[in-house]
Amino acid sequence: MYRKTAIILLITLGAAVMAQEAAKPQVKKVPAEYTSASSGEEMYQTYCASCHGKDGRGQGPAAPALKSTPTDLTLLAKKNGGKFPRDHFSAVLTGKAAVTAHGSQEMPVWGKIFWKMSEGHQSEVQQRVFNLSSYVQSLQQK
Repeated sequence: MYRKTAIILLITLGAAVMAQEAAKPQVKKVPAEYTSASSGEEMYQTYCASCHGKDGRGQGPAAPALKSTPTDLTLLAKKNGGKFPRDHFSAVLTGKAAVTAHGSQEMPVWGKIFWKMSEGHQSEVQQRVFNLSSYVQSLQQK
């Protein structure tokens, strides 16, 4: 009797876990829309806000579908002694620095996408990374 109850309990728990996973929102992956390299805000709203939120606090509409909660981008300077970590932010953005919270690369490596968008013009990629970094810097809590 005990064994039969344990098996039924395991089946019930397994079904509950599967139902919970099925109910989890899914992120629809679409090609990146072209934006102006000169507007950090436009790039942020187009590429980042779906996960990090319009205000940068990590609560975008796609956040519940991710394995890890997106970083609150408004706290980057606060977590770095009051100085915005531009070099590290740019390295994460371009894929030159690994971030363990991203696990299986849920966050796209924007450097590769920017490279394709700019048709290989390195100066435009650098402009995109700089302007996007500057916009995120402007979101920092005082």
